[in-house]
Amino acid sequence: MSTGTGTARIDPGSVLVVEDSPEDTEAIERALRQTHPDLRTEFVARGDGLVEALLAREELPGLILLDLNMPGLGGHAVLAAIRARPELRDVTVVVFTSSTSPHEVESCYAAGADSYIYKPVNFRLFRTVLKGAIDYWRQRSGPGTGV
Repeated sequence: MSTGTGTARIDPGSVLVVEDSPEDTEAIERALRQTHPDLRTEFVARGDGLVEALLAREELPGLILLDLNMPGLGGHAVLAAIRARPELRDVTVVVFTSSTSPHEVESCYAAGADSYIYKPVNFRLFRTVLKGAIDYWRQRSGPGTGV
């Protein structure tokens, strides 16, 4: 799938995780390794410079899992920066955060998030929720596309 600009294509088999917590990063990595071992995952701990780095790529991730509460450029600002760039419009952004505030949910959807998922504390439930999200986006992208 192309971004429409001709400069980069979407890699449906890749997920970029923007997460500053080492514990959550490890849990996400472990869960995805168990449920989707074929998925290529990349982790970044900060949102600073993320949009610029994405724009410099030849392939964009099919899915970005985005935490909201990060030092430096927070998740809301990262989401707004991603959605401000037409070159990134086809990248799916799923907010994956510990915040259950209805205001947070509404503001993320208003800013262009494709989905908002609460991170459960229990690992088994965490893995199940994450698997459901990945499976949903894979199905939505169509057969054989990966994500």
